[in-house]
Amino acid sequence: MNPSEAIPGTRISEDAGGVVLALDVGTSSVRCLSFFPDGTQHHAIAFSRSHRPRMTPDGGSELDPEALLEDTLACLGEASQAALAQQRTILAVGVCTFWHALMACDGEGRPLTPLYLWNDMRASASAEVLRSQLDGTDVHRRTGCVLHPSYLPARLAWLRETRGEDFRRAAMFLSFGEFLEWRLFGKVRIGHSMASGTGLFDQTGLDWDGELMAHLELTPERLAPLQAGHLPLKGLQGDIVNRLPALAEVPFFPALGDGACSNLGSGATRPGQGALMIGTSAAMRIFHASPPRTGPPPGLWRYRLDARRALTGGALSNGGNVLFRLQDWLRVPEDPHQFDALLAGREPAGHGLVVLPFLFGERNPDYPLDATGAILGLRGAHEPLDIAQACLEAVAYRLAGIADLLDPIEGGVVEWTEPEVTKQSEPEVTEWIASGGLLELPNWMGVICDVLGKPLVVSTVQEASARGAALMALEGLGIVKDAHTLPAPLGERIEPDPARHAAYRRARQEHERAYAELV
Repeated sequence: MNPSEAIPGTRISEDAGGVVLALDVGTSSVRCLSFFPDGTQHHAIAFSRSHRPRMTPDGGSELDPEALLEDTLACLGEASQAALAQQRTILAVGVCTFWHALMACDGEGRPLTPLYLWNDMRASASAEVLRSQLDGTDVHRRTGCVLHPSYLPARLAWLRETRGEDFRRAAMFLSFGEFLEWRLFGKVRIGHSMASGTGLFDQTGLDWDGELMAHLELTPERLAPLQAGHLPLKGLQGDIVNRLPALAEVPFFPALGDGACSNLGSGATRPGQGALMIGTSAAMRIFHASPPRTGPPPGLWRYRLDARRALTGGALSNGGNVLFRLQDWLRVPEDPHQFDALLAGREPAGHGLVVLPFLFGERNPDYPLDATGAILGLRGAHEPLDIAQACLEAVAYRLAGIADLLDPIEGGVVEWTEPEVTKQSEPEVTEWIASGGLLELPNWMGVICDVLGKPLVVSTVQEASARGAALMALEGLGIVKDAHTLPAPLGERIEPDPARHAAYRRARQEHERAYAELV
């Protein structure tokens, strides 16, 4: 599509040569991409920096926030200079980043701790204590999150117990998005999207949850002030202006959760569609154009795109990172395409192995506090490819458990008990829009399709989260009216094979029995 040809629902600015930069800060890389006002990507401006979290034997997963900031500024600098060289006007910067991260900062914005990531499980004992002290069902209803080490209530309790001096010195507890804006503009704020992933945000009152705050003896002043609208900041401060002169007066929109942006960017926003994303982790989500009247069903979470749009879904802590570890451990090709080709034509679960793929803990649907990996049935005759296949199939089984919860019960209505409202209807998910690194591995994508027993439609958007952040910036600028109504380009439709689906149903039953016994 030519950038001057708008897709329905867009209004091209007078400067059709303008672009929006989309900054996507992920678990394994920082990317700064560019998009035209019609929502199509401008591939000539795309820069990235890779990083790898530090993993600790006790379940830790963390990044150095200063190093991550340096990578972010480098990508922004390269992208903005490239835009200038091409005589492109930078209309705005949209930002998305991972949910559930936590770091402590002093009053000058200097980090006191590492940036603890979503898959850091060291707060498991603190989560168990909170589960014994609080009504977990009520917390889940209010916040959309359970009491689990992925979320801030347990993380903050753990931090107070293990790094008490840093906890007391901390002026603010932030995720990376707020830390970035503090350094760029000298101001701190958090939008409803990032707040909804903390486990501390009351999604009915749209405020920090009073009961949890009181229980943690935490005052709102130690969290970023809530920003109700998706409103930008501009006017870079201090030395940042010298590093990013082309962005000195460009509007920056507040960070959004990358999962919400992924649904938006891939086009999985319509009734009957679900989003399936596999990157470092994995997730399945359905989009709500208006917030549901009840909390999420048991086993699922509810987060926000903004004050008026929400998502219900489930996430696995183990997705593409399982493949990365297999490449480290086993004699399988390091090139993921070569490895994927070896899966072609293999019998579904023909290896006889049962795998619990919890290399990095686990989240939905049961949120176990101490899930670890296991391989059952291993014999001397097994080859590395058998183990690798079994691990990737096991990830698909975990996704199927989430998909079952996202579909209406018996094709009808999802029912669960809530005050005042006891019934809510959602259309059945008839197709899953697939995005992320999964798209590069067609045979693994076929395995997931056969396990789910539902069609997968390939999103041709290569960077769905970045595109979602760009669309929200365009909406904020008034160029796009309702970002969630814009179509996204879709590609191949993959249909499940009934015979393979039946074989995987039997194998999944063995997996679930092992899960029940061991986890």
